[in-house]
Amino acid sequence: MQRMAEIFNSKNSFSIKIYTSNALDFMALRESNGKVVQQSNKYYFKVNKLEINRFPITHDLTLEEKLAIFNECSVLKTLNLKQKTLNEFVKNGPFMKDIFEKNLLFQPKFDIIHATFYPYLNLIFALLIGKAQEIPVICTPFFHFANPRYLNKDLTSILKNFDHLIACTNAEKKFLVKKKIISEEKISVIPMGVDYETFDPKLLKKKKIKSFKKTFFNNGETSYKMVLFCGYKNFEKGAISLLKAIPFIINKYKKVYFVFIGPSTEAFNREFRNLEKKYRSRIINLTPSNLKGYYDEKKIAAFIESDVYVMPSRSDAYGISFLEAWAARTPVIGARIGATPEVIKENVDGLLVNFNDEQDIAQKILILLRKKRLNKKLASNGYKKVRNELSWQEITNKTEKLYKNILRC
Repeated sequence: MQRMAEIFNSKNSFSIKIYTSNALDFMALRESNGKVVQQSNKYYFKVNKLEINRFPITHDLTLEEKLAIFNECSVLKTLNLKQKTLNEFVKNGPFMKDIFEKNLLFQPKFDIIHATFYPYLNLIFALLIGKAQEIPVICTPFFHFANPRYLNKDLTSILKNFDHLIACTNAEKKFLVKKKIISEEKISVIPMGVDYETFDPKLLKKKKIKSFKKTFFNNGETSYKMVLFCGYKNFEKGAISLLKAIPFIINKYKKVYFVFIGPSTEAFNREFRNLEKKYRSRIINLTPSNLKGYYDEKKIAAFIESDVYVMPSRSDAYGISFLEAWAARTPVIGARIGATPEVIKENVDGLLVNFNDEQDIAQKILILLRKKRLNKKLASNGYKKVRNELSWQEITNKTEKLYKNILRC
C-alpha cells in the first residue's frame, strides 16, 4: 500500500491522502503497552515524500465506552452490522476517537477509498467514511484463508460491505467466493510487487551497500552459508518451526548462519532461549525499526548475501518477501498451504514444505545448501518472474486501472 501510494504520488495520477494510526506493532492496536510513534519522530508526518495523517489510538476507554461512541454514529446503521461483529472489530482495534471527534467522516472529500487489512477496525472506519461521502470503498484484505482464526463469520461478514475486493491470488478469490463471503464479480486479482532493481547484487559488489556478513558474522566466517527469514517471528509465519529445524541442519552442515529479521514474539524468544548455546551462536536475530522503511540497507544486504530464503508460513495472502528474495537472486522455500503454492511454483522457482514440519524444512534447506545447480536454477527463474511480471510499477498500473473502472461505474 505504501509503495503504490508513493508511485501514484510521483505520477500525480491521484492526490493521495493517507489515514493510519500511530501504532508500530500489533500489540499497540489494542493495548497501551504496545509500540507507537511519537509526534517528535521525523517520520510521524511524512515518509518518502508522502504526507501521513496519523491518529492516536485511544486506549483509556472500556469496550462499552468505545461501542457507545460507534452506536451514536448515525452512519453506522447503513452498514447493517450485527452487534457481535462490531464488538469483535472494536476489540481488535485500532480505536481512533479523533476520527469521530474531528468529524473526519465527512471532511475532507474523497473520490475513492482503498483500505487494508482484515480483520481490523480501520476497515469499519473506511466503510463509515465511504457511506458518509457516498463514494466507493475498495479493500485489499490480505485474507489468510489457511489460518482458522480468519474464518470467524462475525468477522468475514464485514467484507460484503465493500464495493470491491482485491485478492492477491486466484486461490484467495476462489476461497472467498466458495465460502460466499462476497460475490465473484466484486473481486479482482492483483498480486504483490517488488522494485527488483533495489535488490540487485551489483550494489554489494560496487560497495553501495555494506556487506551483511562482514557486519554480523564472526571473523573468518564470512564464507559460511546463510539462511534468511524475514517477517513476523511467530508460529503462523513459520519462524518457530525454522528455529526447531536448526539443530537438524547444523548437525549435517556446520558452516551456516541463520538470520531472522522482523518483529519478535514471546513464543519465538522462548524457543530461542531453549536452543542450546552451540546452536544459538549460529543465529543472528534482528528487530529493526519499522519506520526505516521496507528498503533498509541491512535487509537488502541480507537478501543479496543469503543462500536460501525460508518463510514456511500459513498466514500469507501472498508473501512479498519471496519476491524480494527472487529480486536478489536467492532461491526460496515456502509452505505447501494457503496461497503460497500459487506464488511459488514447486521445483521451478522454489521449494515447498509441509507447514510446521521442522524435519521437512531442514531437509529442503540442506538440499539448497548442497545442490548449487538447483539453487541457481530456482533463483534465476524467480528473478525472471519478478522482472517480467511483478514490478511495483506494473502492479500500480493494474490498481490504477481498477480505480478508474470503479469510478466510471
